[in-house]
Amino acid sequence: MLANLYQEDTSGNTESDAGDLLVGMVNHRGSSHNHMRTASTAKFISRKQSPRNIALYIFLLFAFSIFIFVFNAGNIVEDHPAPVISIQSHPQTKFLQTADDELWDAPSRHGLRPCIKPTSRYKAAHGSDRYLTVKSNGGLNQMRTGISDMVAVAYIMNATLVIPQLDRRSFWQDSSIFSDIFDELHFITTLQGDVRIVRELPKELELVPRARKHFTSWSSMGYYKEMMQLWNDHQVIHVAKSDSRLANNDLPLDIQRLRCRALYHALHFSPPIESLGKKLVDRLRMRSGKYIALHLRYEKDMLAFTGCTSGLTDAESEELRIMRENTKHWKVKDINSTEQRIGGFCPLTPKEVGIFLQAIGYPPSTLIYVASGEIYGGDARLSELMSFFPNLVFKEKLATKEELNAFAKHASQSAALDYIVSLESDVFVPSYSGNMARAVEGHRRFLGHRKTITPDRLLTVKVLFGSF
Repeated sequence: MLANLYQEDTSGNTESDAGDLLVGMVNHRGSSHNHMRTASTAKFISRKQSPRNIALYIFLLFAFSIFIFVFNAGNIVEDHPAPVISIQSHPQTKFLQTADDELWDAPSRHGLRPCIKPTSRYKAAHGSDRYLTVKSNGGLNQMRTGISDMVAVAYIMNATLVIPQLDRRSFWQDSSIFSDIFDELHFITTLQGDVRIVRELPKELELVPRARKHFTSWSSMGYYKEMMQLWNDHQVIHVAKSDSRLANNDLPLDIQRLRCRALYHALHFSPPIESLGKKLVDRLRMRSGKYIALHLRYEKDMLAFTGCTSGLTDAESEELRIMRENTKHWKVKDINSTEQRIGGFCPLTPKEVGIFLQAIGYPPSTLIYVASGEIYGGDARLSELMSFFPNLVFKEKLATKEELNAFAKHASQSAALDYIVSLESDVFVPSYSGNMARAVEGHRRFLGHRKTITPDRLLTVKVLFGSF
């Protein structure tokens, strides 16, 4: 807990206590030398020495006393070094600064490395006249993981995969097609040794009856083997949802590796997105050699979905409640905000993020790229974070209006830019463990265990504001 990690520093007395100890020990030894000096002086005076000799003796004794004092003081400092403490203070916090390399260096890989090549037992899927059409649902990262799962499902079912349709009806209302967000040709060619992928159904199959299927969530390989019975009556199977259709565990190694190849090698972003994303990273590097990418999940939809209203006005809380009531696919409507917060289920507020980052040692000059949509409460909420870290940067400040025009009103394309900048950052910090947080963290591990700091929201809230 932060209280334990920074308990010594928050007392504020470490430096003065060490100084008092040093002064006390010096005074104690100094008193002994003063006593010796007095006795010696009295002996010389009793012999009625000349004033000149008396002055010389006193000078020599004084010089000797100074030498003994300096010598002993040096030993005291060597034996009891006073800690040098540098702190950054804020009205609410006062924490120890951490060494620069500890703040920025990536953790050890412990000899681990990406391993996604097929095993010797792997057999690539042959071309098939059976087709799998897919409608991907959710936001950018939900769709990415869903598409990679569908590649694996197509392999298991020995089907030809048609380029997935993207979700246009969700909260984001994004009209983008697959090629707007992803490099379609790269996707097809990268996986050609695994699964046959085509841009669209053959003309002669466009009107044939399809088996429309909602595959069961988190299904095993055996489940999809059973689903192959559908080929007996249909040449085309349409999958209505792609997210969470395949189990995470207990799958053959080659299936897991295929998912990784699809996700990390095949699903590249489209050239325009990749190009601008790299420009944003370069511009951040020019401002400051290192930067944090903060996925600040404090948008209106997230607060409404989680029912987290701490620190909001009554009007704002009511607005979020109405939004939750009106969103049909959000099943939980009645949410107790206090219980959510106590349980650690709420995103950290901008203010809490600022306190957390300062607590673990990042200086106020740290450059922070904020990867998020529109922050609920606008500048008033962001000012709470900027009071700790004034160097906040958004893509709207790094890119020109002309550069961003192509991505206007396309939330998934805009999110892809944030994904690239977050992926390439020195440190990635998510304020909530949502789809993007998990996707970026996983991708960063795959690329070499790049540093990711995930706050423990439950403990952070308890430490900052006391037990509930």
